[in-house]
Amino acid sequence: MADHPRPSDPLPRVWDPDGRVGDMLKGKRGLVVGIANADSIAYGCAVKLRAFGADLAVTYLNDKADRHVRPLAEALQAAIIAPLDVQQPGQLEALFDRIKTEWGGLDFVIHSIAFAPREDLHGRVIDCSAEGFAQAMHVSCWSFLRMAALAEPLMTQGGVLVTMSYYGADKVVGNYNVMGPVKAALEAGVRYAAHELGDKGIRVFAVSPGPLRTRAASGISQFDELVQMATERAPARRLVDIAEVGRVVSFLVSGAASGMTGDTIYVDAGLHNVA
Repeated sequence: MADHPRPSDPLPRVWDPDGRVGDMLKGKRGLVVGIANADSIAYGCAVKLRAFGADLAVTYLNDKADRHVRPLAEALQAAIIAPLDVQQPGQLEALFDRIKTEWGGLDFVIHSIAFAPREDLHGRVIDCSAEGFAQAMHVSCWSFLRMAALAEPLMTQGGVLVTMSYYGADKVVGNYNVMGPVKAALEAGVRYAAHELGDKGIRVFAVSPGPLRTRAASGISQFDELVQMATERAPARRLVDIAEVGRVVSFLVSGAASGMTGDTIYVDAGLHNVA
């Protein structure tokens, strides 16, 4: 009898240059946005993309985040390490100008950022302030569409755009609140961007992991209860980890997924299938 497969391979806290798993993405260059620390989904993606041979550009939010992100980016041998706060006018454009100058082109973008003001995130959707809703949409949704527009002229040979969503975009999840409508808009944006960019050979995806203990998730009220529910209800009876998300993202970026676009891909141990 064959051994049961392990849920996931270990994810190093920093990239191990002896741990390369192949050259599936050799020659590909991509931007990873959203690394805050070694527990970030974006970091799980970056580790796997690098392990498959891709060259990376990595961003950090601000000077305070720099000291946490830069050591990880340097261990990943990131060719570009740059600040990016999507709420600051001109920063996105400056980043893509730098990528154009230093690389001349771009093969993929991984967008893994989201934000809502705490008072709006913890309140009812119908009580959300106009300012809070606009800010959540700006950071979590519009920034991805803006990145798609800026990446388009750099993806002359086609490319891949990936953003991170959550099951609460499709079904009501307790305490997810305003991020549910925001992520629903993001998933709709993925479908429209896939339609608009398809003739350029640019494929677009949302990846929807199950609940993960990231810094961003810590802002959700009663998050421990959400984790317990997911563990008990998922067919695999466990949570996924950032390494598993990273492997799926690497597959989407690779030519192996060339026949796919516009989809929301669930990486949640089957949780979204359970009523």
